[in-house]
Amino acid sequence: MKSKNIYNETPSTAWSLTNSTLKSIGIITLAWLSFQTSVQAQETLEAKYTKPSWYFGLAGGANFNFYRGSTQQMNASFTSPKTFHDGFGAGLFIAPLLEYRPADSRWGVMLQAGYDNRKGKFDQVVTACDCPADLKTNVSYITVEPSLRFAPFKSNFYIYGGPRLAFNMDKSFTYQLGINPAYPDQTANPAVKGDFDNVNKTIVSMQIGAGYDIPLSTDSNKTQFVLSPFVSFQPYFGQDPRSTETWNITTVRAGVALKFGQGQNIQQSTDMVKDAEVKFSINSPSNLPGESRYNEIFPLRNYVYFNAGSTEIPNRYVLLTKNQVKDFKEDQLEVYAPKNLSDRSKRQMTVYYNILNILGDRMQKNPTSTISLVGSSENGPTDGLVMAESVKTYLVNVFAIDASRIITKGQTKPNIPSLQPGGTLELELLNEGDRRVSIESTSPDLLMEFQNGPDAQLKPVKIVALQEAPIESYVTFDNTGATEALSSWSLQIADEQGKVQSFGPYTEDVVRIPGKAILGNRAEGDYNVKMIGQSKSGKIVQKESPIHVVLWTPAKVEEGIRYSIIYEFNKSKAITIYEKYLTEVIAPKIPNGATVIIHGHTDVIGEEVHNQELSLARANDVKNIIESGLSKTGRNDVKFELHGFGEDENKAPFENKTPEERSYNRTVIIDIIPATK
Repeated sequence: MKSKNIYNETPSTAWSLTNSTLKSIGIITLAWLSFQTSVQAQETLEAKYTKPSWYFGLAGGANFNFYRGSTQQMNASFTSPKTFHDGFGAGLFIAPLLEYRPADSRWGVMLQAGYDNRKGKFDQVVTACDCPADLKTNVSYITVEPSLRFAPFKSNFYIYGGPRLAFNMDKSFTYQLGINPAYPDQTANPAVKGDFDNVNKTIVSMQIGAGYDIPLSTDSNKTQFVLSPFVSFQPYFGQDPRSTETWNITTVRAGVALKFGQGQNIQQSTDMVKDAEVKFSINSPSNLPGESRYNEIFPLRNYVYFNAGSTEIPNRYVLLTKNQVKDFKEDQLEVYAPKNLSDRSKRQMTVYYNILNILGDRMQKNPTSTISLVGSSENGPTDGLVMAESVKTYLVNVFAIDASRIITKGQTKPNIPSLQPGGTLELELLNEGDRRVSIESTSPDLLMEFQNGPDAQLKPVKIVALQEAPIESYVTFDNTGATEALSSWSLQIADEQGKVQSFGPYTEDVVRIPGKAILGNRAEGDYNVKMIGQSKSGKIVQKESPIHVVLWTPAKVEEGIRYSIIYEFNKSKAITIYEKYLTEVIAPKIPNGATVIIHGHTDVIGEEVHNQELSLARANDVKNIIESGLSKTGRNDVKFELHGFGEDENKAPFENKTPEERSYNRTVIIDIIPATK
């Protein structure tokens, strides 16, 4: 058989075969380059082309085969007198190839299918007659090698890996028993040639490798050629030529691939962009996670503060129309936000500025409840009464509350005034806090748990930390001039794998798309954005830009609950109803082993040092009340952390611009954090 004659070659002959293969690839390369030059001469010099996505070509090289394990019985009719172990050889690899890798993507796929030779020669052994013995093999396959390709730096360097499926073609061997060197005149033994038996017809293994693409063409060529040296490693896993004995093969392959593909003409679209007079830009926000947010039990101050010289409800309070009342829900207050509101503690002030709507809604749901509105004004009881009547009119006209359920009266000072006798500092701010309408009630349905009497606080509001991506977290596509220059435009957004999503068409200049619509379930990703527009004359306008998109992440919602209590001006002792609230409502809800973080605050009125001490005293007051309530039930398992922030505006819950904000800054905030499970 002709196929077995190659076993008479020496290792140097095998190397010559490999060198011949590489020379052949070089000749093919030159021939294709000559063809490319002739094609290039026919191309318009001004044309520009994209990089191809599909490549076709030929790969060739040498397999450096390392034998390990042992073999002795070649087939049923021949067994060597001595076992062969390690060996080495070089064989030919040549295969057509197909490759797909989208432009500007790190990822791609490759497929090679062709001839794969694993020939080699075992290390010489010495038999019992002191005769040397040699064994050569010519195992070869038709191989199919699909691979996943990855360019980690988005450069010409790439790595690849995948399975190898090989079908046996040749399984021949040549065995040569030499003569004893002590008897050089002996007649040489004839070579034994044959085929191995028990050969695996199919091999399933794997490979990993790396390569580097060397462009042989510029972007002025539609047909572009690439020369790609490569090296791969195919470990012995699964590469057992035979189903008997322990012989296995590890292969290192080195070679070169010549590939070509066709790009798309981009010059025409580039020229049209200049004519269309549009300017395309993208803003993709970083979308860093926000601060932690708690589910909160937020206290309601029983006051509506009025502006100096006015008896009308201030416009910072949310005032509804009759048609809006039916849709008002206390647990969805963020829908009804005031027009002018600072960023700090926005949710909480939204709650407070809805106090009249919360009150009206609760009175509708509890038709037997009644209230008294006490207006306090530095201008006297008459002015205070008019202020109270303003609140009553709103509740009667908008929420349809029976007027007989609301009593109004006026007085000069509130029952618990902020302005104390002998006060000298920032009296104007204190006066603003005393110009108010107080809401009093004896109806339990409107009041805090276990509270009663006219001084009892209104039932607090539970704020559930529900969050949606704000508009400023969206990716903004600014196509300045599109309204005048284009009849419409669309977006094609491709991810790293080349998967394309289409958005549009649009006619406006600016479009905002939520990051989730682009990312899906991904946290972030790199994309290539192509803007494709049609001018009003019918021409195509195109621009591209890379972007990095980060999914908007809502602030972390802690498992714990946040409570707050309010102190009167310059006081460090909680009023009686809050003592009862801390002892009978909050303390029983603290889980075993929980941590209670207490931080006290003040408004900006008064000396800074005094306010620092006052805030810490308030925090200690709350701690002592809770601790006492727990000890009465035999509990001492709670850990406390105390902080006094004084009037520190960086730590204050609210700003200090309005009497409402200053009133709510006289607070102690209680965070209950369950023990880690």
